[in-house]
Amino acid sequence: MSERVRVAVLGHGVVGRGVAELLTRPQNGVAAAKFGREPELGAVLDIRDFPDAPYSRLFARSFDDILADESIAVFAETIGGVRAAYDYTKRALAAGRHVVTSNKELVSTHGASLLRLARERNVNYMFEASVGGGIPVIRPLARSFAADRITAVSGILNGTTNFVLTKMAEDGRSMLAALDEARERGYAEADPSDDMEGKDTCRKIAILASLAFGRHIYPKYIPTFGISYITAAHIAQAAALGCAIKLLGRAGLREDGLTDIITAPFLVPFSHPFCAVRDVYNAVFITADRAGDVMLYGRGAGREPTASAVLADIYDCVRHIAQSVSVLWEDTKADITAAGAPDGARYAEFPDGSKMRYLPT
Repeated sequence: MSERVRVAVLGHGVVGRGVAELLTRPQNGVAAAKFGREPELGAVLDIRDFPDAPYSRLFARSFDDILADESIAVFAETIGGVRAAYDYTKRALAAGRHVVTSNKELVSTHGASLLRLARERNVNYMFEASVGGGIPVIRPLARSFAADRITAVSGILNGTTNFVLTKMAEDGRSMLAALDEARERGYAEADPSDDMEGKDTCRKIAILASLAFGRHIYPKYIPTFGISYITAAHIAQAAALGCAIKLLGRAGLREDGLTDIITAPFLVPFSHPFCAVRDVYNAVFITADRAGDVMLYGRGAGREPTASAVLADIYDCVRHIAQSVSVLWEDTKADITAAGAPDGARYAEFPDGSKMRYLPT
């Protein structure tokens, strides 16, 4: 008989519901066969009632009550934002519980201190789902390149904006029409400003750069530009230049040790693999000394892919229930490691006077 590891899901929104549903499905004995343990849903935190949920008896409105239950070994934080999520995460780690999250805002803002706390308490803080939806990118960066030196990382990191730009370029849609379709399909929030203004991509490249370069890079230091001003004229002129427009997060190491990092729309040559990344798909491009160029690709938005990434972290915690295998990076406090737009950037000027960077090739 395998040991059951109880999991509390914090938040029952799109991702939290997906995680709870996955945990209540038969797990096919995969974890039990490999680790002698199996995760199971033990509690769900939300102030709302969901009487029709098949696990409605597991809902609680008090985090304190869940934390007091010592049988809960893993917390899956899917609340989003920083205030409550940070408080709950810090208290759970301090109490010696593992925490997994899909919250890119929390990781990009407080990742260094939370990872340090997890290491001190010999538990894990994992965040595979915070970048790239269902694309495995955090583990490869942390483990597969462990013997390599990463010099640059860039990516299409937001499914909503990539969907909008794809529809504008391929179907001739206006930005508003493409955004409405994204909402109808569940790819965009009712208020998509974080996506459209580049804030979501900024947080994700901050996480990837912190992991790749070993020091915390705060989003507030990253020059960030969105796609709200992009028109059909920009799309057409980019095509005339042999390029597509993609919203990218880019980070690279400079010779002086600083980090060039930026979030902005780029002119991407049609020959570049990023141009094949359409609709809600994401891609991360990694450059390392020995491995060279590596690209990871997959669906970057939606409940199932993100919930699947959260579940993978839960399985990792189940596997390492008595040890900390979390990554760790240095906290940089107030020093500015983001040096601004990449040195030597080339620009194209558009008829309306706006400029756009070329992606270096």
